Amino acid sequence: MPGMVPAGHTLPASATAATPTTLSPLKLPQDEAPHTDLIEWWYYTGHLHGVDATGLAHDYGFELTFFQVKRGDVPPIYVGHYAVTDLTRGQFHYDQRQLVEPQAVLPDGTTTTGFDLAIGDWTMRGLIGHDQLAAGMSDYTIHLALDAQKPPALHNGGIISLGAAGTSYYYSRTHMAVSGSVEDHGAAISVTGLAWMDHQWGNFLTVVGGSGWDWFSIQLDDGTDYMVAFIHDVSGKVIGTIGTEIDAQGQATAMLNVQLSEQVLDHWTSPATHITYPSGWRLALPGGSLTITPQLRDQELVTTQTTGNIYWEGADTITGTLAGQQVTGQGYTELTGY
Repeated sequence: MPGMVPAGHTLPASATAATPTTLSPLKLPQDEAPHTDLIEWWYYTGHLHGVDATGLAHDYGFELTFFQVKRGDVPPIYVGHYAVTDLTRGQFHYDQRQLVEPQAVLPDGTTTTGFDLAIGDWTMRGLIGHDQLAAGMSDYTIHLALDAQKPPALHNGGIISLGAAGTSYYYSRTHMAVSGSVEDHGAAISVTGLAWMDHQWGNFLTVVGGSGWDWFSIQLDDGTDYMVAFIHDVSGKVIGTIGTEIDAQGQATAMLNVQLSEQVLDHWTSPATHITYPSGWRLALPGGSLTITPQLRDQELVTTQTTGNIYWEGADTITGTLAGQQVTGQGYTELTGY
């Protein structure tokens, strides 16, 4: 897929040095809508809980992501990834879709009507933190309404560097209350929960020469949220670190690179791809550290049919100590470049 460089491949050498471009500031709600940049995604992850008609409790993690890829006058390509971590059954399931949209008309940067995206009957709509998601695959269908409990967090003011891959706009809605339903093997279960939404776009490539990232979303029970990402080269060496703390009132503060570090506690090797991933981490943050534990070891997505890549995206439990206080929470981790 254009713009998705498979692991182990490199970009051709550039004949001339790129000319630095001054980017305009991120602006909401205008920038909620699709753009005409090379790559863009709307990325939802979250944790859901419900009780079925028999009284059995059900816990789920979910991921729903739409990618838009644009190249010149070529019609945009849309890709969807949808995954459910069924913690009650101890199973992970996912699906993927791709669509070329020749009739797509992208906004001019002034619209204030949000986004309204569809890949078949998978849909994603949102405006000012009031979003609706729907997606289905064999045995699992979701219909969810999400309401932001905090203002959007603009990471590094809304513009971050991805090193050799380019520059990206990036904001998150880190604390979204969720209600809706999961149709689980034909049984409709009312659910509530907490979700996280990332919106990222720009003229950048997602993987360059086998590089990748370890990305963490963290939602603590005291209302504090964190986004932390470690960008690594093909050898695994960290070449960039990004971190934002969002307090219980929604105030976002950038964290210094020297305040952040990652210690891998365990590994897991996929029986499907034989890729070995980190599996469990200790993150050093200002004032303490957090231990992040995957809720299932196998939460790997083989999406070579749509993006040409394989990655691990999974639900976590979180414990630790910050400012001398014991903390607990939940989150999601994404691992690329392995």
